[in-house]
Amino acid sequence: MRRPTVIVAGWRAVPETGGHLIKRRNFLRTSAALGAAGALSAPNLAVAQGSRTLRFVPQADLPNLDPVSGTQIVVSNASKIVYDTLYGIDSKFRPQPQMCEGHELTDDGKTYTFKLRSGLRFHDGEPVLAKDAVASIRRWMQRDSIGQVIASRLDAAEVIDDRTFRFRLKRPFAQMLYALGKANSPLPVIMPERIAKLDAFRPVAEYIGSGPLMFKRDEWMAGARAVFTRFAQYQPREEKSDWLAGGKRMLLDRVEWVTMPDTATAANALSNGEVDWWENPVQDLVPLLKRDPNLHVDISDPLGNLGTLRMNHLHPPFNDIRARRALQMAVSQEDYMRAVVGDDTSMWKTTASVFVPGTPYYTEVGGDALKGPRRYDEAKRLLAEAGYNGEKIVLLVATDVPTTKAEGEVTADLLGRLGMQVDLQALDWGTVGSRRASKAPPDKGGWHIFFTWSAGAGCLIPAGYNALNANGDKAWFGWPNSPEIQQHISEWYDAPNEAAAMQAIQDINRSSLEYVTWIITGFFLTNTAWRKNVQGIQQGPFPNFWGVQKT
Repeated sequence: MRRPTVIVAGWRAVPETGGHLIKRRNFLRTSAALGAAGALSAPNLAVAQGSRTLRFVPQADLPNLDPVSGTQIVVSNASKIVYDTLYGIDSKFRPQPQMCEGHELTDDGKTYTFKLRSGLRFHDGEPVLAKDAVASIRRWMQRDSIGQVIASRLDAAEVIDDRTFRFRLKRPFAQMLYALGKANSPLPVIMPERIAKLDAFRPVAEYIGSGPLMFKRDEWMAGARAVFTRFAQYQPREEKSDWLAGGKRMLLDRVEWVTMPDTATAANALSNGEVDWWENPVQDLVPLLKRDPNLHVDISDPLGNLGTLRMNHLHPPFNDIRARRALQMAVSQEDYMRAVVGDDTSMWKTTASVFVPGTPYYTEVGGDALKGPRRYDEAKRLLAEAGYNGEKIVLLVATDVPTTKAEGEVTADLLGRLGMQVDLQALDWGTVGSRRASKAPPDKGGWHIFFTWSAGAGCLIPAGYNALNANGDKAWFGWPNSPEIQQHISEWYDAPNEAAAMQAIQDINRSSLEYVTWIITGFFLTNTAWRKNVQGIQQGPFPNFWGVQKT
């Protein structure tokens, strides 16, 4: 397989590969399900009819459609087709006007005045007004790291008229447009004011956006299917579409998301034409899919993903930095990557950074703890010093998602080797998404560790990189608290030049790895697969449905 080229805002780099050979941990065990000869048997599914209906197998079941209250990637991906944003990030990470006609900025850099495009409507037929935009951005600010920075500098958010609103800042904020158009969750989507005024920490129950597709609540079957239909009143921009920017022209009338946690079933359905597109086929099945003359298989996103082991900083033992460092020095990223992705080292690499390999801000300053031989004896000593005394460590493991299942099983084995007792709770991804928000003690419904991954597009710069923040109760799940890290993030935002910005990046990486905000389990790429009669699928950090058609 070719090595993908990464292009970010004018820079070009090729992800490196590496890692010594060890016996692969095989957690997927799909070959037996496919039969010794590799034949694909047909699952019991109805075939979608018509060339204007596309059936898509997402990475996980869709638990809700609120991209502000939660940060699950599957929720963010679905939200991108139902909601719209004021600005949209293009493939060169430039913010472009989307719902806005544009903006005016005062000479002192403190006042942004925005004007909405005419004719925008929500899916319930109501017009999109400036008051909806202001209420929506206020709700988003409560949950997003870059939104919190804006809120700290906000003097006033004012509605001028039905299409015009203004943000007055106490201090200039150069990342404003990027923030309003960013592609990673929480998304700054626009909702009706009455919904946007609801609690930002609880998922809303009514999903009304103004994007190119409408969510069919009456056809939603949790654990099985979500349905989206074309919004006839959507007015795409004139420009060519490019990620979240430009004209989002829907050539399909209906998109069905079909949940298939069993990977063999998904492969069968794709081969038989019962589904059209599989977002993330497991690596074990990629060679089989590539042999099918009716399918295309490619890298889904050259910016890849960072595997994530997230610890709870509120409760023992990981409220003690020694316990977090003990786990960090024992983690073998190669073990994780071979379990998650496989033995093809062009698809993954180990990394000593919280930023994406091969991109301008990648640095390994302070990353020695993730390099070299793993130090199990020293880790056991640190655990004892931290006061660990045999308590069960609660792992929240989404077993319906291959990536998190593999991460959880590797971790359970690792903790056992360190002499820790493990309570691996096998859950679905929706339940993990709810449980990880609990701050209760682990033995009373809380948790010690959960697993996920972050799309590389959200891990290029500190702006909007929620896993990076360590501001206590306002931080992402795990609630780390490090004023030092926050100071370095602020230094990046206020850097007067690129040299100062790079120094701040190095300080962020060093302090994050020393504090062990979380543990990166490696960098990896994923594939996507679709039938050859589907046209218009593009590489990127999310599945893009505008411009896609069936022939």
